[in-house]
Amino acid sequence: MSERAEYASGEFCWVDLATTDVEGATSFYGELLGVEWQPAPGAPEQTGGYGFFVKGGKQVAGMGPTQQEGQPPVWSSYVKVEDADATARKAREAGGQVIFGPVDLPDESGRMGVLQDPTGAFISINQQQKHPGAELVNEPGSWTWNNLLTRDIDAAMDFYGQVFGWRATHPEGAPDYIWNWQVDGQRWPEGLGGLMRMGTDMPPDAPPYWQVYLMVESADVAVEKTKAAGGNLIFGPVDIPIARMAVVFDPQGANVSLLESRYPEPR
Repeated sequence: MSERAEYASGEFCWVDLATTDVEGATSFYGELLGVEWQPAPGAPEQTGGYGFFVKGGKQVAGMGPTQQEGQPPVWSSYVKVEDADATARKAREAGGQVIFGPVDLPDESGRMGVLQDPTGAFISINQQQKHPGAELVNEPGSWTWNNLLTRDIDAAMDFYGQVFGWRATHPEGAPDYIWNWQVDGQRWPEGLGGLMRMGTDMPPDAPPYWQVYLMVESADVAVEKTKAAGGNLIFGPVDIPIARMAVVFDPQGANVSLLESRYPEPR
């Protein structure tokens, strides 16, 4: 079991989904991942209808309704920080923007904010308190990876280096448009996330973004379940050295990657 009780500063610690249809997304991801949905502690008016996807009694991700009219469904990635306000200041100094917060979360679970890097991608920060982050990762039914797709690699490397202390390394044998992020204290030697240059095969108006990867037993079966539920295939399934993966729109329109691991055991 890939259970986590804590995260190092600078590591991804959580992912969540903002959706236009909580009931529909609950049904879809319950079938896709084998998870249950539980409301967050407190009254719905206090939590905004937020809750947790749970597998085997362990929280694996969050979900809540979109908060603004016209806001598209989206998966978000959260980085653990020691001081959310200080990190927000660093982001501004590094050429980014603070889109939201930092604000205290209900039930003393943390203090969070939303940043936009200079290339246009959004990333969230979390100064953890009571909430431990994802308690189960890198197994079918849970979150496993985060990947930044952007056209300005140099600007991304500079920003995330200044704000989180990250450095980008090129994996041996990987294409020249792929890097892995590294930070002191990370648990996995291959990196805490990825960086990819957006190519000419991407629509020219597609904005840079952080891609969330969810692990599934079978990428092909997961794609068929997605299509049967009203979602759409964007890319794949394709084989890569460590996995078989696909990118889909869920039935509500959120972009997410589905990864079938080829590791001999959970990473």
